[in-house]
Amino acid sequence: MSTWMITGASGGFGRLMTERLLERGDTVIGAVRRPEALDDLAAKYERLRTVQMDLTDAESVRAATDQAFTAGRVDVVVSNAGHGIFGAAEELTDAQIRRVIDVNLLGSIAVIRAALPHLRAQGGGRILQVASEGGQIAYPNFSAYHASKWGIEGFVESVAQEVEPFGIDFTILEPGPSQTGFGAALDTAPATAVYDRTPSGDIRRALQEGGLAWVDPGKVADAFIAVADVSPAPRRLALGSGPYQQIEDALKSRLAELQAQREVTTSVDA
Repeated sequence: MSTWMITGASGGFGRLMTERLLERGDTVIGAVRRPEALDDLAAKYERLRTVQMDLTDAESVRAATDQAFTAGRVDVVVSNAGHGIFGAAEELTDAQIRRVIDVNLLGSIAVIRAALPHLRAQGGGRILQVASEGGQIAYPNFSAYHASKWGIEGFVESVAQEVEPFGIDFTILEPGPSQTGFGAALDTAPATAVYDRTPSGDIRRALQEGGLAWVDPGKVADAFIAVADVSPAPRRLALGSGPYQQIEDALKSRLAELQAQREVTTSVDA
């Protein structure tokens, strides 16, 4: 059995993963803002430990991660905790944008950086970074959220090359929308009338009407767990028929645009 450290273990995919891993006999270190949120599982499983972590505080992330590794080897680190924000770019406040970047991008970077020395010292390990289909595609009204997810994907792409010689592998997880409470917990900016008859208004209505393509959260959690045993580690795992199709379409579109500009692109070589 393995030992996992999971950020955001008290809700959503983190909670589902924690429950499943404990049920099958693994050890879980839940990194959460409120350790009491896992009291029900702690009363049932001795293999659950908790550490208190505030993703917006890099020192808190380092201290909690150091504490997680004190008991010995951690095989898998799951950087899962995140924050959702919704609204057209000019509808969002500076504070809303700052928070989603602080949690999703800077917080995830802090978790990875804090874990790397420990993983290197123990001879390797696996990091699962939860992103989203929104790390490769984009919807209206999610601009700040996409900025955080595209940003962490770029960070992982680079870091993975740096630490591969130490036996540290990364997989970026890209699920589609799921009914884990994410939609209800979105930090939503008030609508402005000028965007009502635009793609921004359309996506707002689709969200209100439940028109987004959902994936099964339990199946997603199972896939998260299973990919940790896949070798060699895939760099990305998209989850859901909707994400698969939309990511495929986006990649084809970007490739076609790149190829169409080949002559101009290569004309500037020194």
